[in-house]
Amino acid sequence: MRLFFILLIFISNGSFAQSYSSYFTGNPTDTTTIPIGGICLMGGAADEDNAMRWFLQRANGGDILVLRTSGSDGYNDYLYSSLGVPVNSVETIVCHNADASEDPYVHQKIQQAEAIWFAGGDQWTYVSYWRNTAIDSLINRAIQNRKIVIGGTSAGMAIQGKYYFSAQYGTVSSATALSDPFNELLTVDSASFLQNNFLEEVITDTHFDNPDRKGRLLAFLARMYSSYGVQSKAIACDEYTAVCIDTHGIAKVFGAHPSYDDNAYFIQSNCELDDPSPENCSDGNPLTWNHGGEALKVYQVKGTETGSHTFDLNTWQSGIGGSWQNWSADAGAFQEQPGNQIHCSPLTSIDGHNEIELKVYPNPASDRIIIHSTHENTANCKVKLFNSSGQLIPSAINRVSEHQLEIDLSEMSTGMYFLMITTNKQINYIRVFTIK
Repeated sequence: MRLFFILLIFISNGSFAQSYSSYFTGNPTDTTTIPIGGICLMGGAADEDNAMRWFLQRANGGDILVLRTSGSDGYNDYLYSSLGVPVNSVETIVCHNADASEDPYVHQKIQQAEAIWFAGGDQWTYVSYWRNTAIDSLINRAIQNRKIVIGGTSAGMAIQGKYYFSAQYGTVSSATALSDPFNELLTVDSASFLQNNFLEEVITDTHFDNPDRKGRLLAFLARMYSSYGVQSKAIACDEYTAVCIDTHGIAKVFGAHPSYDDNAYFIQSNCELDDPSPENCSDGNPLTWNHGGEALKVYQVKGTETGSHTFDLNTWQSGIGGSWQNWSADAGAFQEQPGNQIHCSPLTSIDGHNEIELKVYPNPASDRIIIHSTHENTANCKVKLFNSSGQLIPSAINRVSEHQLEIDLSEMSTGMYFLMITTNKQINYIRVFTIK
């Protein structure tokens, strides 16, 4: 009887054990501010202070939520008082298992946060605990509807792109990835997780000081191109380096150059080629993605304390303070060499209203988008839709009224696109987003 009673206590304690731990610093009364939005991607090791200040400033004095699956309260004092940016509170929630994704308290804190930060650790625990749960749904709603700022370091950066290396079976080396891009360790996932507008065709990688990272990232991109049919892109960061993306798609690179060699990389399949696909990306065979050594176009940027070096994610073709390279792989061997600036698309984007008062809504859109011209008869408008690489997308365009056109987006995937609207007066480029 006594043994049964002890066992019952053990079972009860185990059944009601909390699935998370919470560490709180600051004002316990929630405040509501209007965040500025944006994305902060940090390469790992120590946090880059100036990038973190950028992150906190865009929370606009609100509440900061740190989500992690290991560790404790290491971010609380650092974010609340060490960086000189006033915020209402910082709370760290450490999820011990997947049950935390169903906890109402965790849901409430996501809904109240003006900024969410993902710490380092094991990205597979983030994916396996939170994907297809209320947590990722609430985070995505907060990004899209309340424009919260979001970011992460190391594993927390690795999960930010639409495509991500999940590390489900552990890490993978460049030698393994290049010798067989379909090796079971190379788990490039596309299942819906976090939805960041400027990272729709992007995979991220971290700790890029390690020279072994370049080859495996090239293999990730080859898998994206071959398995998912996307014009694959990547953003990679050295340790102590961060890429901060504002709501206009301009990426600032923070680091300590010239005191330290801190770099970020913006990598893309070469859309200048008639057929940029890998020559050989197949199960059990070494990867060849060469095209004369120009398979991938890469913009390498030194990170500065002020974030003065930048890259434009609207076009992926221009930057300040960086240099262009070409990357490729030949029979499993990684190669890199100096390159020239990429030129693929005529698009130069603008947002919102313009000289002839065009309105495009809703934006983001799901099944359709409306073009409304206040003064111009839409019979005089010619409309074309391009993807973010400048490729023309066939689309159904219907004239609804004298001043209104409708574009069917029901067959479009989630992503960033450009409308080219030609009138008698000018050519207008307007960036639009689709969300499914």
